[in-house]
Amino acid sequence: MAKTEEAKEPAAKEGKGKLKLIILLVVGLLLAVGLSVGATWFLMHKPAEAPADKATADATHTKPAAIYEPLTPAFVVNFKQNGRDRYMQVSIVLQARDKADMDALKVHTPVIRNNLVMLFSGQPFETLTTPIGQEMLRQKATASVQEVAQKEVGKPVIDQVLFTNFVLQ
Repeated sequence: MAKTEEAKEPAAKEGKGKLKLIILLVVGLLLAVGLSVGATWFLMHKPAEAPADKATADATHTKPAAIYEPLTPAFVVNFKQNGRDRYMQVSIVLQARDKADMDALKVHTPVIRNNLVMLFSGQPFETLTTPIGQEMLRQKATASVQEVAQKEVGKPVIDQVLFTNFVLQ
């Protein structure tokens, strides 16, 4: 009988040792998950800037956000090529940086549209079928609008003319 009691004691000690090990592993795992979640939350949720810091940050930016102003309706120009009628449709958006200057330029939209129609209709159709020809036309359109802005407002106002739709038929 003494032998059976001695045999039970090591088995009980061994069972308690495994239980402690399992509990320590579970606690360690929970601690690791908690630290991971806490670190992720800390890194992802930065505190809001103070108003003074935001004003300083805005003052250090050299370029204000771009302002886009579409010229509607789209331009439609017709060409004669070897006795065939050809058409070009171009939708244009003006990119600028100053809203007040853009508003001052809007008054002169009829002059801008006239100059752009004349520019578009004077282009050879063959050159407009290539990407290089289209880019050259876009740059000429930018120069034309900047010229009107310089004359009427006193500064170029727009950064560039963008073609948002360009269809040749």
